Amino acid sequence: MAASTVGEAEMNSASRGAIAGAPLVLRILAECPVSKARACDMTLPHCTVNTPVFMPVGTQGTMKGVTAEQLENLGCQICLGNTYHLGMRPGPELIEKAKGLHGFMNWRRSLLTDSGGFQMVSLVELSQVTEEGVKFRSPYDNKEILLSPEQSIAIQNSLGSDIMMQLDDVVSSTVTGPRVEEAMRRSIRWLDRCIAANRNPESQNLFAIIQGGLNSELRHICLEEMTKRDVPGFAIGGLSGGEEKDDFWKMVTLSTDHLPREKPRYLMGVGYAVDLVVCVALGCDMFDCVFPTRTARFGSALVPWGSLQLKHKQYAKDFQPIDPECTCPTCRRHSRAYLHALLKCDTAALHHITIHNISYQLSLMQSVRQSIIDGCFPQFVRAFMDRMFPSREQYPRWAVDALASVGITLN
Repeated sequence: MAASTVGEAEMNSASRGAIAGAPLVLRILAECPVSKARACDMTLPHCTVNTPVFMPVGTQGTMKGVTAEQLENLGCQICLGNTYHLGMRPGPELIEKAKGLHGFMNWRRSLLTDSGGFQMVSLVELSQVTEEGVKFRSPYDNKEILLSPEQSIAIQNSLGSDIMMQLDDVVSSTVTGPRVEEAMRRSIRWLDRCIAANRNPESQNLFAIIQGGLNSELRHICLEEMTKRDVPGFAIGGLSGGEEKDDFWKMVTLSTDHLPREKPRYLMGVGYAVDLVVCVALGCDMFDCVFPTRTARFGSALVPWGSLQLKHKQYAKDFQPIDPECTCPTCRRHSRAYLHALLKCDTAALHHITIHNISYQLSLMQSVRQSIIDGCFPQFVRAFMDRMFPSREQYPRWAVDALASVGITLN
């Protein structure tokens, strides 16, 4: 069954938008006729990003142990920087003098910057939320800092990212009660302040972040209000923080059901391979997570059948590459035995595994995208799950249910 493709008029309209200098043009190339999966070209000021896309996280302007050139050679089209950390060190003034974060880190492709809101959860013991903004006690020098919506956007304007995130009021996905509604409604008010504060709307895209926790009614309210604002894109926030997977996927699909078709949909903080594939089926275009780089620093290499713990003795005399089918620099040059030995004595091992893990994530998303374009995404999903799990009894129940909700059955 062939995927439905974008019409000629829509293609011409997208081209005209790009010529006119719009900071973001989304061209839908193909949509899965069964699920909500879609393949798009997202044209940004620095380059066109092919979606679905996984975005590696470079918190302070770098992936740990990986150069910008290496990331570019892996085919990465967009990566992340963190407003909170870059705003603290080295500071927006210095980065602005370097012609923004692109110039500072010598990155020629697209950049997305987080707003700093996630630190409300990750640094909760150092932060206090008021209507004005978030007060942080610096982990570096213990000074008190106020991050307001206006300040978050001012820092991101100095960083010059292609996509900026609104400052939202973030609570853990496991929190319940009145605090969830308070955070959702404050996020709407803060979105308006972020829109007003953006001094570069012609070159920097501001994304809204849908909140509401695990409460479908609150998510509906937030979706209805935020989609009234003419922002270039939307993110689904407040998930992937320890909630039950059944709750997770239902909030994701509720959100994609109500987000506008013509704008990108970014699911924040998701990076496990199964989650990526399932959430593409649920209609998401963009993903980010520290998982592939963080797990590499523990000696764990990602493969289509799960992961290899290369510190284990079983790899001491194994002269295969991490994945015989992988073409990344690590798999082309080094064996499991070499990496196993290196892990005991040299941090270069972590670099090699990080390179492989980023390559794995990017290649996975390229394969997902191609299957949508080729009109065989449901078949791709079934083959992916068969390879990832030794038996069908081991398929996660939540994934089976989520996929069935959009017409993909795993029989």
